[in-house]
Amino acid sequence: MSRTPGILASWRRDPSLCVQKGSQSARHTCHPEVLLGNCLPVYGANPLTVTRPWAEGLDQVVIHVGALSLKESQELAQHAAEIGADGIAVIAPFFLKPWTKDILINFLKEVAAAAPALPFYYYHIPALTGVKIRAEELLDGIQDKIPTFQGLKFSDTDLLDFGQCVDQNRQQQFAFLFGVDEQLLSALVMGATGAVGSTYNYLGKKTNQMLEAFERKDLSLALNYQFCIQRFINFVVKLGFGVSQTKAIMTLVSGIPMGPPRLPLQKASREFTDSAEAKLKSLDFLSFTDLKDGSLEASS
Repeated sequence: MSRTPGILASWRRDPSLCVQKGSQSARHTCHPEVLLGNCLPVYGANPLTVTRPWAEGLDQVVIHVGALSLKESQELAQHAAEIGADGIAVIAPFFLKPWTKDILINFLKEVAAAAPALPFYYYHIPALTGVKIRAEELLDGIQDKIPTFQGLKFSDTDLLDFGQCVDQNRQQQFAFLFGVDEQLLSALVMGATGAVGSTYNYLGKKTNQMLEAFERKDLSLALNYQFCIQRFINFVVKLGFGVSQTKAIMTLVSGIPMGPPRLPLQKASREFTDSAEAKLKSLDFLSFTDLKDGSLEASS
């Protein structure tokens, strides 16, 4: 039975999604995270029909191929290479967990070898995987074992670990992509080269303004933008915030129906979407006021 690999990150080279200076991209870019199948592989869809249009329609796409089965991750990595993806990313297996750095690297090495021509990224998200191996430890000598390793998405609040990843790998050309949207400015100061996050699908404008201020070394203005972003995230977290609510907000802002979440996740309530809409407007995140109820219902 075929399964659907989740998209870790996909982006267009477009001023609305990345900071640019003239014809060349600035050092820091933020990429909206697109979740297919609620991120992890799920039953019931053909990867060829789901991922190929993304790989063909976007300038760059990195496909998440992590799974609980090594064989499945390898098959998804091979498929990513076949459809022309620009890279693959993998989270640690989290049912039978690797308990040492060497065991985790051995798993990642076998997945990377299935697509030897693709850049390889590690997706560090210990709050969800339960794998507590520090990213700093994992990166030590990793290219000796995985030559295609190009960087990591760091989705953790441990800025000590993140800072040491950057500090101890200054001679490498690794991408350090930060994944905790509400702490991005702190990570930029630590040396993050970019970010991948779900909120950039609808908070991208304010985030780009923060990145532009940071590039100009206007830290006071950058901090104001970060605080504004935090106000919204803090608001929705208190209401109960996850994949379902992210889908609802993306539908709200874009008008594109994102569809319902898969069980055991529950659809976002209309009360949540109404509250989120009001907050977005109060913080000037919405550039229009005529939102279509039909689109909201389609995401429910």
